[in-house]
Amino acid sequence: MMWVWIFLGIAFAGLVMTVFFVIWLAHKAGDLFSEFKMIGGHVSDFLETLGTLRPRAEQE
Repeated sequence: MMWVWIFLGIAFAGLVMTVFFVIWLAHKAGDLFSEFKMIGGHVSDFLETLGTLRPRAEQE
């Protein structure tokens, strides 16, 4: 009967580790999406600046 408690303990520990891993992974995904949002802002600023440039031939 002792082996049942051992396997239940192992299963519970695995469940707890899975929950902690999911929480950690959610935080990492949030950080990644935050970086994507920041990069998107930089790209839109770059494209806005690029749109204001004129070719040299048009300036003369």
